[in-house]
Amino acid sequence: MDTGLKGKVVLITGASRNMGRLAALAFAKEGANLALCTSAKMKELNDVADEARAFGVKVMAVQCDVAEPASVAAFVAKVEKELGAVHVVLNNAVYRGGEGAFLEDTDEAWERNFRVNLGGPRNICKAVIPLMIKQRWGRIINFSGISPFLGGSTGKGMAKLGIVGFTRGLAREFAEHEITANCIGPGTIEVERDAFQKPKGLRPQQPIRRMGKPQEVVSMMLYLASEDAGFITGQCYLVNGGVYFH
Repeated sequence: MDTGLKGKVVLITGASRNMGRLAALAFAKEGANLALCTSAKMKELNDVADEARAFGVKVMAVQCDVAEPASVAAFVAKVEKELGAVHVVLNNAVYRGGEGAFLEDTDEAWERNFRVNLGGPRNICKAVIPLMIKQRWGRIINFSGISPFLGGSTGKGMAKLGIVGFTRGLAREFAEHEITANCIGPGTIEVERDAFQKPKGLRPQQPIRRMGKPQEVVSMMLYLASEDAGFITGQCYLVNGGVYFH
């Protein structure tokens, strides 16, 4: 498939490892120029940027806290100056502190969960959508997970279900500008996990009896970002091995 992404600018948040890293390399392989950011892991992000440059594309690696509107505005302004207007956004940055038990959740963790997992995509979209409107082309890809559909933790479920509603609102409002907005909901995927995260086993109701491969999620990203996906918007695609049918 010719994705039509060669020469386009793809902005990926949380790009220092796991799905963000693999997405950066996949889009670079398609010839897209990259604007990558992380809130803290700059060494890892710079390593990803070097890997991506090997495909002959332009790559920016910037420290940015997506929860802070000023930080996002400065990042996007730098991207526009050095790479041009943003064509594709992958709102991949995530705060995982909201995955615990409700009665053990602190006010600080709840607030950070809200500001990163919901506020982050909002801040990024506020900054890039005006650029997409000018060029009459854009692809916004958010991530919902399957937690809200299966009754996961309160913090994570709130944020991830909120992202679905946010995505569908964007899809309806900006369709006239040839901007699409879609969601991907990964299930249990083979990725590096933080020390505090519990190992995830397969759910009994999952028909495909294995963990998902990161590339299976990245392939969905590439398709939704491509020229061929221009008639698809407001959808939430669950890459979850059939554990939940949406």
